[in-house]
Amino acid sequence: MLINDGSAERVISRDELHAHLDQFIKVHAEGVRRLLLLPPDHTRLNSRAGEITAYLYQQLKDRCEINIMPALGTHVPMTPEQLHLMFGKDIPLDSYMPHDWRNALEILGELSAQRIQELSEGKLDFPMEVAVNKEVLNNYDLIISIGQIVPHEVIGMANYTKNVMIGVGGGDTINKSHYLGAVYGMERIMGETDSPVRRALNESYDQFVRPRVNLQFILTVIAKEDDELVLRGLYSGENDDVFETACELSREVNLDKLEKPINKCVVYLDPEEFNSTWLGNKAVYRTRKAMADNGELIVLAPELHTFGEDSEIDRLIRKYGYIGTDQTLKDVAENAELANNLSAAAHLIHGTSDGRFKITYCPGPDVSREEICSVGFDYQTYEEASKKYDPNKLKDGWNDVDGEEVFFVSNPALGLWTV
Repeated sequence: MLINDGSAERVISRDELHAHLDQFIKVHAEGVRRLLLLPPDHTRLNSRAGEITAYLYQQLKDRCEINIMPALGTHVPMTPEQLHLMFGKDIPLDSYMPHDWRNALEILGELSAQRIQELSEGKLDFPMEVAVNKEVLNNYDLIISIGQIVPHEVIGMANYTKNVMIGVGGGDTINKSHYLGAVYGMERIMGETDSPVRRALNESYDQFVRPRVNLQFILTVIAKEDDELVLRGLYSGENDDVFETACELSREVNLDKLEKPINKCVVYLDPEEFNSTWLGNKAVYRTRKAMADNGELIVLAPELHTFGEDSEIDRLIRKYGYIGTDQTLKDVAENAELANNLSAAAHLIHGTSDGRFKITYCPGPDVSREEICSVGFDYQTYEEASKKYDPNKLKDGWNDVDGEEVFFVSNPALGLWTV
């Protein structure tokens, strides 16, 4: 590792961040003529990846050709406003290249059915096609993948090879890796450095991508200090050690172990990050291990506009709903359209409490009671819910609201709560 700076009490200043990046440029970017940056999209607004991307661009734009491909996965392409929000206004819009996970791919090979069977403990037996956006293989002198290490519902800990194999990967990899995680069990995976999905993606990257590219990872770890988000860790390298080191710190600062289960949990979805249940269901994923049986999760979603980030996945969510793991597995077995969109099926499994606790979505005016209830959630308007549970007055953690004990989460993307 070139950059290895982090601890649970560390706060890396902007000047220190820039000094680390200057050293990275000196070691890795001297003489580079073509550079590809792979940052996350605006759903990782607080990752500091936007700032890092902008700094690298400004320092190198006069030395080489730079293209930026946000690692969208299946998310919709970023709007100019979202690009400016994430990366600032100094990068020309024609420097950005949207990832098309359906069409802009080069198929590299596959992970065998036998290997998927081993990883899934015998539950699955299909091969997984491995593909990445063809631009990744377009003769760049250097590729820099930038992102945040944080607990994740599908893979255990986000980023590293996931940013490449999922973020700019193909539909078969996205679908089957997500389904592998859902079948293996989300609660067995979340917050774990090693998982079947992580192994599948690392093995795919090592076999098919690593030999063909010069790629460096820059990874951040973010945590809260006095209600402010701070940079606790910054790491760079090309091998597993950079990921594993960042994970050690993230598990220390992003896993919140509570002394007792939560009977009433209120989660706020920032309008700049969460406009769909596809993204907003982090409220479910990240708190479920802390929820008490028969408790209630209230999701304050003032700018919820839709269910899926993609029109086809949105249609599937509306049709099949978050109605329980057993029913979703049955629907996959009986319906080709869902079997052919396994990431959607995995999402439906991740988004249900399987009846263990109540989930109440509280959207603004763009999503109706009928729509929310039709996918299996309870409903309350944001206006009504926020009067009692005001996100501007609640503090993260335990609160007393008119004699009721309430646990508040201001941003579910920043942690994982468990007992």
